[in-house]
Amino acid sequence: MHKGSCLCGAVTFEVSGHLHPPDACHCSQCRKQSGHFWASTDVARAALTLHGADKLTWFRSSEKVRRGFCSTCGSSLFWDPIHKDTISIAMGAFDLPTDTRLAMHIHVADKGDYYEIADGVPQNPH
Repeated sequence: MHKGSCLCGAVTFEVSGHLHPPDACHCSQCRKQSGHFWASTDVARAALTLHGADKLTWFRSSEKVRRGFCSTCGSSLFWDPIHKDTISIAMGAFDLPTDTRLAMHIHVADKGDYYEIADGVPQNPH
C-alpha cells in the first residue's frame, strides 16, 4: 500500500499494489501546471482510495484530460484522462518510499530552455 497527500493534508490517498515506473512530462501544459516538469505514475482507478475529494478542484485542460489539485493548498495531484480506467498521480505527492524509478522523459521537444536532461533515462520527443 502506497500513501500520499497534498501539502496541507486535506486530500489524502492510498494506492494498493505496486507503482508503475513514472514518466516525466515536459510539455508546456505540465510545466505550467506544476512549475517545472510533471512526474507521475499511472494507477488503475480501482486501486486508488481517495479521502477529501470535496477539497479537490478539477480543471479540464483539454477535451481528453482534466487535472486535479487541492482547493486549500493548491497542490497539483492528478492528471486524469477522461473515460480511461487509469489516473496519473504526482510522484511528489507520495509518502516515501515509492520503490520505483523514473522510466522515461516524454514531450522533451517541448521542454523548458532553462534546464538540461542528463540523467540517462530514455527521452521521447513526443
